[in-house]
Amino acid sequence: MQPIQNIAAYRFVSIADSDAVAVWIKDLCVRLQLMGTVLVSPEGINIFLAGSSEAIDAFLVELNRDDRFAGIPVKYSQSAFVPFKRLRVKRKKEIITYRDASLQPEQGRAPSVTPETLARWLDSGKDDDGREVVLLDTRNIDEVVHGSFSKALVFPINRFTDLPKAVELLKPELEGKTIVSFCTGGIRCEKSVLRMQNDGYQHCYQLEGGILGYFEKVGGRHYDGRCFVFDDRIALDPSLAPLVDDIGF
Repeated sequence: MQPIQNIAAYRFVSIADSDAVAVWIKDLCVRLQLMGTVLVSPEGINIFLAGSSEAIDAFLVELNRDDRFAGIPVKYSQSAFVPFKRLRVKRKKEIITYRDASLQPEQGRAPSVTPETLARWLDSGKDDDGREVVLLDTRNIDEVVHGSFSKALVFPINRFTDLPKAVELLKPELEGKTIVSFCTGGIRCEKSVLRMQNDGYQHCYQLEGGILGYFEKVGGRHYDGRCFVFDDRIALDPSLAPLVDDIGF
């Protein structure tokens, strides 16, 4: 039996016709028999889908025909079963809820650092300018228990919207340091860096591609445990192998 192809992708981009895009995406997924979740909003698109390799390839070909989504970075992983029970394509106000109207990520990306560069910084404990590097986990506590970067700052938060207040409490300790914000795939750390810039932090970056992108490029160096994912695989290890890889129901 052929393995199932899983993809995760997002892009902050202005979508004036988000209702129409959601209908198009849903029709495309139904036709290709894909399962998972796709969120569409005026600020962008967030994709978690699974299906046959042929169906995933066909989906991406069609998606890339739209200039707004052309070249969208995609993170791949495989499983023995489809880890989603159904297809959900939803039109939302935000593709990741943060409730900060001052942020407009679709107008310009936050500064980023590649997985390879971050690994090199962590090897030495300093960035290229000699500043101490601090890792900031933007995920909630239920995700963090599966694993995180060694010595990363983690917070006992239940929702992403709780993060700004939690970070604010540590502002004196973070002054003058280089902060690298990370999450599962990049979407939350991108918004959090924009917020930190607004709050006066001068040296802050998002981890390009999030934890899954780091696993893909670097592996498990400087990471302890697995990365929680939002489907029935539960979590992936640094080789992108799932914690659960059996139908089980």
